[in-house]
Amino acid sequence: MSEILCRSGPRDPVFEEQHTWVSVSAVLSGSFTYRSRNGRVLLTPGSLLLGEQHTSFCCGHEHGVGDRCIAFHFQPELMEEVARDLSGVTRTDFPQHRLPPLQRLAPLIADAWALAGQPGSRGAEELALRMAGAALRGLHAGPARPVTATEERRMADALRLMEDRLVEPLSLGVLAQELGMGRHHFLRTFRKVVGESPYSYILGRRLTLAAERLRTGRERIADVAFACGFGDLSEFVRRFRARFGVTPSAYRVRARPGSTGTERV
Repeated sequence: MSEILCRSGPRDPVFEEQHTWVSVSAVLSGSFTYRSRNGRVLLTPGSLLLGEQHTSFCCGHEHGVGDRCIAFHFQPELMEEVARDLSGVTRTDFPQHRLPPLQRLAPLIADAWALAGQPGSRGAEELALRMAGAALRGLHAGPARPVTATEERRMADALRLMEDRLVEPLSLGVLAQELGMGRHHFLRTFRKVVGESPYSYILGRRLTLAAERLRTGRERIADVAFACGFGDLSEFVRRFRARFGVTPSAYRVRARPGSTGTERV
């Protein structure tokens, strides 16, 4: 992954570049043109730029100054693995340069913004695979497949594994390996069966566990955060407030009427 900040404008020269890997980039801000062997297209905020490996291209800023993108780079073998898990997808080429800013892409763009603000996020690997899936599905997908009994059983196993190791550092790769599945296959199947991503599920369960400890215990807020799998107190406070609408200390005061309102961090 890489963050691309460009400050070029209409008066700046245009250079030819080449994609080293397969590239899926989330356009966060700014507008620019992209041209390669498949023609020319205008990229705008909320769209995905799709680049094929070893393809030469040029970006121009005839209509404004600068842009900001988060680019995800993939080996072709990984894109083929992702394609095998998508219904009706038998190709991994990009005959088009762009997926427009569709409503269904909005969660991906929002998560890309969050990743730009916090580059070390543990959800980065998952987001990269979701980007790859969105690109291939947007170009080549067929009808969705129903949930099978085998998928349901395997995801029930995954949920038990997550619950048993809820506060441990669980990456997408570790979970997939434990279940004998490829990373994207596991991610796609989990979202299909459970309705949300593995990272979102684990985050929600950790926050719920933290809320219960805040309500019933007297530990310091920092101790609650670390005990529930959060390695950074500020991240815990931010995530907790986003989920429950109040800070952890305010939640404790509200949940325990006898509390003095003075909390130890």
